[in-house]
Amino acid sequence: MADVLNPEQTESEPLNTQLESPAPTVAAEDLSPADQTHVQLDNPETLLLTRNAAGRTSGEEPDLAGMEDFAAALESFDREQAAEAAAQAYDDNVVVGTVVKLTDKHVVVDVGLKSEGLIPIEQVTDHTGQSKLHPGDPVEVVVEREEAEGGYLLSYDKAQRRRVWDVIEKAAADKTPMSGTVLGRVKGGLTVDIGIKAFLPGSQLEIRPVRNLDGYIGQPIVVRVIKLNKKRGNVVVSRKELLEEEQTTKRSLTLAHLEEEAILTGTVKNLTDYGAFVDLGGIDGLLHITDMSWGRLTHPRDLVNVGDEIQVKVLRFDREKQRVSLGFKQLTPDPWLDAAERYPVGARVRGRVLSVTDYGSFVELEQGIEGLVHVSEMTWSKRMKHPSKLVKPGDEVDTVVLSVNPADRRISLGMKQLLENPWEHLSERYPAGAIVEGRVRNLTDFGAFIEIEDGIDGLVHVSNLSWAKRVKHPSEVLKKGEKVRAVVLGVEAENRRLSLGIKQLQPDVWETFFDQHRVGDVVRGKVLRTAQFGAFVEIAAGIEGLCHVSEAADAHGQPVKLEAGQEHDFKIIKMNQDEKKVGLSLRAVGEEASRADVEAYKQPVSSSTSTLGDLVNWKRFEHD
Repeated sequence: MADVLNPEQTESEPLNTQLESPAPTVAAEDLSPADQTHVQLDNPETLLLTRNAAGRTSGEEPDLAGMEDFAAALESFDREQAAEAAAQAYDDNVVVGTVVKLTDKHVVVDVGLKSEGLIPIEQVTDHTGQSKLHPGDPVEVVVEREEAEGGYLLSYDKAQRRRVWDVIEKAAADKTPMSGTVLGRVKGGLTVDIGIKAFLPGSQLEIRPVRNLDGYIGQPIVVRVIKLNKKRGNVVVSRKELLEEEQTTKRSLTLAHLEEEAILTGTVKNLTDYGAFVDLGGIDGLLHITDMSWGRLTHPRDLVNVGDEIQVKVLRFDREKQRVSLGFKQLTPDPWLDAAERYPVGARVRGRVLSVTDYGSFVELEQGIEGLVHVSEMTWSKRMKHPSKLVKPGDEVDTVVLSVNPADRRISLGMKQLLENPWEHLSERYPAGAIVEGRVRNLTDFGAFIEIEDGIDGLVHVSNLSWAKRVKHPSEVLKKGEKVRAVVLGVEAENRRLSLGIKQLQPDVWETFFDQHRVGDVVRGKVLRTAQFGAFVEIAAGIEGLCHVSEAADAHGQPVKLEAGQEHDFKIIKMNQDEKKVGLSLRAVGEEASRADVEAYKQPVSSSTSTLGDLVNWKRFEHD
């Protein structure tokens, strides 16, 4: 080994290297063992080793660890030099090899070198994950480098890029569309095979944003190259640009002959709850749900689907804003124009139940014509709680036309009219005075409804509940669901009314009272309630009379305050049997008593000294 301080002696020729620029001379004694492994001395052509690299300096023992490090560095340098030489030998040229076999990670290829080459498997798989190469297939590759563990790293992508790059560059310059196949999803978009793998951003796929990109995988696609980097081998493509240009061309042609009342053919592009957007050729028109059918639609999909080709009529066109309103139903006559002639009142018609609501059901008689069967016209029975108990959507039903209103586009239908009307012969079955039995179905402020048979309810007015009791609300006497007896008071079949009475089952207390009493009779009564004008007094069970405030006085004309709960004798001064009214007087009773006293005085008395003054003084004492 040569002395490290002697620049004329070198130990190994391969270590000599040509430097790009000279470096200043450094003395050996100035070198730090931990800082450098080699330095340049006066001769820039010679590489001098420090004691760290050589293992020792003059007069020192050899450093074995340092020598091992140096040997490893030398081996790594020789390997890199060999790989660089191999790359320079092929100069990144495309070579043709033969596929030997496939592994999980690589495609093994014989390229005629001392070792076989390896292509990463992901470079040769399609969108399904299957390899495009098989054992025995010839394949073009680029040799990238020799691997440390043996073999050569090959690039299938680079070879493809070299082969088609000129075509891609020309297509980018001329803006010529290129056909390809979508291979798969990557972050931000898709990869497309156009001879090499190109990147298609998600924003460049369609004119409108696309949420689900997976549906495009494996599909053929036409794109335009919008950006490329030959050094990195990157290619970016766009489909949106081609679609926008195509749309612009179609829009120009469409606008040339687009006008109101025009009939056009378009393709359903999108559906919403309120309608459908139809592509007329570069310009979209809105087909509102109300203009899709003369009948009622719950959703546009009930009539059309995305992709359907349909004829539409231009209803309105705003050329400035390029907004188009379309109609579909306008292509056929309005069925309501002659609905009154085709569906006369009383006609029996058959239809299909479209929907059921709380208040009835809608029945479709034909496309665009539907009528309402109100819940009250579905059955004579009062027991039906909801129309769904009788019909459901899709049922075919027979109905009778009750009324037609073309202006409001309404037809009223009935179902119960096809059944026997239980009210027609009701008076024959329940004549006035007949006693019936039924169940209390409902209570209201003005009375109680009693169901005497299915579909037949009679009303007991609150005034017909009791002779004796003043009833404010039927619930004071009856309970819902209670079974009761009543008397038929009257039947109005045309108005479907049946009047009933419960108090009529008992004798009329007023009639009895008027039979037994006359004006001038004195009766005992109890004050029930008072008012500004007088007091109401109960003079018999269920019989009330009124003592006016002017009659509430004693025999001397002094007012007497009547309060509820007090009992007094009253004289009947008025009677009206028709109005069931009785007038009472407290004053008249006092006057009658005074006259009786006078008459008693006129009779013979035991003391002949008694005078009229004595009698008056006695009565005054009695009042005091």
